[in-house]
Amino acid sequence: MKILAIGRNYVAHIEELGNERPDEPVVFTKPNTALLTKNKPFYYPDFTQDIHHEVELVLRICRNGKFIDERFAHKYYDAIGVGIDLTARDLQAKAKKKGLPWAIAKGFNGSAPLADHFVPIEEIPDVKNINFRLEINGEIRQQGNTSKMIFSFEEIIAYLSKFFLLQKGDLIFTGTPEGVGPIQLGDTMTAYFENRPMLETAVK
Repeated sequence: MKILAIGRNYVAHIEELGNERPDEPVVFTKPNTALLTKNKPFYYPDFTQDIHHEVELVLRICRNGKFIDERFAHKYYDAIGVGIDLTARDLQAKAKKKGLPWAIAKGFNGSAPLADHFVPIEEIPDVKNINFRLEINGEIRQQGNTSKMIFSFEEIIAYLSKFFLLQKGDLIFTGTPEGVGPIQLGDTMTAYFENRPMLETAVK
């Protein structure tokens, strides 16, 4: 199982970070050790002072495939979950300034809290109109809808499959909406799929 992730997939988020709109998906990866499941707490590491939350919908790949035609991409995922891409923004900024990779800023231990439950596709009326959000201590910080994605789920799958063999069980983080910001010790992050709380993680 591997974790693939898409950056800069919501226009308002691109604008808030001052980035350029991409012509094709921006791809990065996270190691398996980034996963944080079962609503376990996230322990704030001492190598960073600026971790940001980025709530995202996560696709679960259900069959192997490569060079997938976009027309058939919907057959390669069977459920959608919600996760949080935690980013050490200070480490990322330092690496970007030097033109270096920012794998550490995205892939450190526990940087991918993930809901244990995924919603089966057959239970979702329209994958192009899914609401999701992140609350911190009961206050809404991020709200997104898949209708505002630059690259659809199918476009993402087709693109990724050109470079990676997608395998059953792989996870794809599909991008975050605007509203990203820092987390603090004592915070509780709660991620919602529609109005359904799916993930809760305390910051310690």
